[in-house]
Amino acid sequence: MMMSLLADAGPQNPLLPDTSELIIGLLCFLIVFGVLGKKLLPNIQKTLEERHDAIEGGLERAASAQAEANRTLEEYKAQLAEARHEAARITEHAREQGSAIIAEMREEGQRQRESIVAAGHAQIEADRRQVTTVLRQDVGRIATDLAGRVVGESLEDSARQSRIVDRFLDELDAQAVRAEAAGAQGAAK
Repeated sequence: MMMSLLADAGPQNPLLPDTSELIIGLLCFLIVFGVLGKKLLPNIQKTLEERHDAIEGGLERAASAQAEANRTLEEYKAQLAEARHEAARITEHAREQGSAIIAEMREEGQRQRESIVAAGHAQIEADRRQVTTVLRQDVGRIATDLAGRVVGESLEDSARQSRIVDRFLDELDAQAVRAEAAGAQGAAK
C-alpha cells in the first residue's frame, strides 16, 4: 500500500522527505531528546558539578596546604634565627670565660713569678749574710795571724780581735759605698 501511494504521487524530489516521514522523524527526535534530557542530562550535570567541586576543593586544599607550608617555613626561619642568636651568645660567653681564665692564669703566673723571685732574693740575701759572716771570720783570723806575726806576739783575745776585724771591714764597706756612689755620678753625667 505504501508503494502504491508513492507510485500515485508522481515523481518525488529526493531532497524533500515525505511529510508523514518528516512528522514521524520529528516525533521520534522529540521523544529521544526528551528521554535524554530527563535521564542523561541530570547525570551529566551531576558529574560536571562533582568535577567542579573536586577541582575547587582541590584548589582550596592546595591553597590551605601552601599557607600551612608558609607558616611552617616562617616558624623554622624564626627557630633558626633564634638558634643562631643563641649560638652567638654561647660563643661570646665562652670567649669571655676564656679571656677571664687567661687573665686569671696570667695573674697566677705573675704571683708565682713574684713569689719565686722574692724567695730567690731572700735566699740570695741569706747566702750573702752567711758568706759575709764567714768572710769576716776568715778575714779576722787571717788579719789576727798577720798582725800577730808583725807585732811578734799572739793576739788571741777574741773580743779585741772581733772589734779590730769589724772596724776594718766597716771601713772597707764605707769605701765600697763611696766608690759606687762616685761611679753612679760619673755614669749619670
